[in-house]
Amino acid sequence: MDMQATAWQSLHSTVTAQRDKRPLSKAALGRIWAFARPHRRLLAWFLVLSVVTSALAVATPLLAGQVVDAIVGNSGQGVVVGLAVLIAGIAIAEAGIGLVARWHSARIGEGLILQLRTAVYEHVQKMPVAFFTRTRTGALVSRLNNDVLGAQRAFSNTLSGVVGNLVTLLLTLAVMLRISWTITLLALVLLPVFILPARRMGARLARLQREAADHNAAMGTRMTERFSAPGATLIKLYGQPDREAAEFAARAGRVRDIGIRTAMTQTVFVTALTLVSALALALVYGLGGWLALGGKLDTGAVVALSMLITRLYAPLTSLAGARVEVMSALVSFERVFEVLDLKPLIEEKPDARPVPKGAASVEFEKVSFAYPAADKVSLASLEEVAALDTRGGETVLHDISFRAEPGQMVALVGSSGAGKSTIASLLPRLYDVDAGAVRVGGEDVRDLSADSLRATLGMVTQDGHLFHDTVRANLVLARPGATDDEIWDALRRARLDGLVAALPDGLDTIVGERGYRLSGGERQRLTIARLLLAQPQVVILDEATAHLDSTSEAAVQEALAEALTGRTAVVIAHRLSTIRQADLILVVENGRIVERGTHTGLLAAQGRYAELHRTQFGAQGSQEGESVAA
Repeated sequence: MDMQATAWQSLHSTVTAQRDKRPLSKAALGRIWAFARPHRRLLAWFLVLSVVTSALAVATPLLAGQVVDAIVGNSGQGVVVGLAVLIAGIAIAEAGIGLVARWHSARIGEGLILQLRTAVYEHVQKMPVAFFTRTRTGALVSRLNNDVLGAQRAFSNTLSGVVGNLVTLLLTLAVMLRISWTITLLALVLLPVFILPARRMGARLARLQREAADHNAAMGTRMTERFSAPGATLIKLYGQPDREAAEFAARAGRVRDIGIRTAMTQTVFVTALTLVSALALALVYGLGGWLALGGKLDTGAVVALSMLITRLYAPLTSLAGARVEVMSALVSFERVFEVLDLKPLIEEKPDARPVPKGAASVEFEKVSFAYPAADKVSLASLEEVAALDTRGGETVLHDISFRAEPGQMVALVGSSGAGKSTIASLLPRLYDVDAGAVRVGGEDVRDLSADSLRATLGMVTQDGHLFHDTVRANLVLARPGATDDEIWDALRRARLDGLVAALPDGLDTIVGERGYRLSGGERQRLTIARLLLAQPQVVILDEATAHLDSTSEAAVQEALAEALTGRTAVVIAHRLSTIRQADLILVVENGRIVERGTHTGLLAAQGRYAELHRTQFGAQGSQEGESVAA
């Protein structure tokens, strides 16, 4: 490694040290070893190979010095050629061992990345919906990318660097002291001049990098929001594109200015340290040459010392910030552990049973529920806030009781925010109740296996969410083994087969982000087709037609009629016209059931349901209510 490369290495170490000074708790070391244990043999071989490589790196300067001595002493061509062949052999061995060490490093690093990413991904899948409603997606993805890579770097780069540098330093010092302790000590005197500027410049560069990272993160967030289909639409409608472009350009210009300052600071730093390194070499040549001319030092020893001086400065500067560099790399483990330590609120019992066979009933018995507080489901770092919101834990459902027999439809109506969607979310166990019980097929959902509950329940939500994937992929999400005939049958029953057949690639057509290449009614019917493909026994509809026009609503209602046939249904309805035939209508207000009955019975009672009906249908609803009462 030449002096300029050494300067860059020193700069990197000190910038890293300034950028992240968070301590690593000792408690995390055992968990880190648990991830490393499967790779312990590879890790041991990797460290051995690193030591051998360091030893070979010190051997080459000594042999070069012997070549010079052989030439000066006229020892013969055979000796010089033999030494040259030995140097070549060491170079070949060093290259070969380096390749093997890199293979071990790659196996260890990529294996750790696989373990950590898989562990985090599987754990996140178990988190409740409240976790995803609070967490910023970018922050969570960063844990799976940046922090996992930082944790991997602790083993594949930092650990081997510390071991290799330590071995190189000890061997180089031993050899240099044996050759000339005077020159070695004088060379070490220049070391503070080499390190101190690195720390001062490192702090400045760290500040610049943090500022640039903040601006880049802000630009990334802005682009993510503005480049999505709904975001781009909003900007076109209200956002004044010229102003948006000007604001983005201003921030990008700031990043450009920081980049120029960073480049100049780095160049000044490396130039200064390269100058110091040249002075160290001048010292070796000057003092060494003077001693050699005086007969106190061999000529070859001067050459060996000049080559060894770079192998002394590089590990010394690296080890000077080794502790902070190690801590900076290993702290990524703690950020990963933060996510893994969030306990899922919904856990399957070891002895969980399948849903009983046969038609499934649905029952709520004196159910009370409060959404979990933030500290139970989230992290401040994932929400990108200084402290978590302390609100939460207030009961939103009170003593909810009703039963839907197999094949019956129960409809939930009421004001926005009354608790209807919360009731629906308890059935598929997106949350667990705080009191009472939710039963499917006569069994408490907390005692049922997750797979059998998912196979029994099907849900169509208000937004009709689709992934940026093909029509086929969005459908078979509910039933991975479905055949094309079964898919087309589900599309036909959802009144969507003609549309999909007319698409450019049929089932393999990409629907776009969140399905935005389809209309609202088409998206909703595609989610109904997904439900039909799953063939659940219980159907949950959460305002499936709330935002559709009359034509789309009619098409979706036809598809829903197909989906509800012969199935137990819990329907949340905004439009009361869609639930006239429900077996039981529950009016929910402020988390309580305030009325229950059939459409005609509730109209006759002239209570809250009749009020909602009059609000939607005006005089027509009033006349209908009066005729029913008469």
